Amino acid sequence: MGEILPSIDLEQVASASGARAVERALSLLSVVGKGAQVGVSLADVVRQSGLNKPTARRLLIALIGARLVEQDQTTRRYFLGPELYVLGMLASTRYGLLEMAADSLHRLSMVTKDTSFVSMRRGDYAVCLHRQEGTHPVKTHALLAGDQNPLGVGAGSLAMLATLPDEEIAAILRRTEGVIAAQYPGYTREVIEQDVRQTRLRGYAVNPGRVIASSWGIAMAVMSPDGRLAGALSIAAIDSRMTEARQLELAALLAEEVRRVQLKLNEVFQVHSAQAQTATQALALKAAVPASARGEQQ
Repeated sequence: MGEILPSIDLEQVASASGARAVERALSLLSVVGKGAQVGVSLADVVRQSGLNKPTARRLLIALIGARLVEQDQTTRRYFLGPELYVLGMLASTRYGLLEMAADSLHRLSMVTKDTSFVSMRRGDYAVCLHRQEGTHPVKTHALLAGDQNPLGVGAGSLAMLATLPDEEIAAILRRTEGVIAAQYPGYTREVIEQDVRQTRLRGYAVNPGRVIASSWGIAMAVMSPDGRLAGALSIAAIDSRMTEARQLELAALLAEEVRRVQLKLNEVFQVHSAQAQTATQALALKAAVPASARGEQQ
């Protein structure tokens, strides 16, 4: 009898191969990034990555297709692509929002003595980035950093959902309907739709203890200078500290802190826009000069 060969898990092999391709592609992004405004040639990529020319070229084509890399049609040199700028802006908004909201959360919790939060959207969900404890002895068991709820569930989540177009809200609620029905008995699609309408009328969102009994929340959305949703600031307290009169007081405090955070976002946005404009002008100037005059290889 011939030797019995071990079975091969083709799915595992394909997975390992795919992982290697991703690692190689990411290493090429690092190589291209080192070229900054001058770009890198294919020879540079091959030399620095250690890959053979066909493999490097194939991965670069894939990165170009994803707009993570672009190739100058005149010099044939490679540059980081526009999608990386977009992803960088999204990342800076996320992590920058946490940094920019820190002082606001501290002020909110110091003045109100209640717990304050900053959250942001992640797909169909809202994720809590930070929780700032207040000094009131009775605290709610609301969100912890890293917790996430479907959009519309909870005050900060509702404040963000209410900023979106109606058709997008409808699509989100269709996708999360099963999760909400299974995990959030205080909510239905009709309840959230009504909450959205009330939030738009008031200018702020209120969660009347629907997630956790006796734990109320109030929140306002934070918008980026380009009109996109950046996140939300919120305050949670026990129900006895969320009377209608106090809600108005808390809403005024939230509005002031939202204004401060949005001013900070605007400053960052202006800096990024100026940097992008400078980079674009530099690329346009370089493209206007013939390759032969620059002494670069085709």
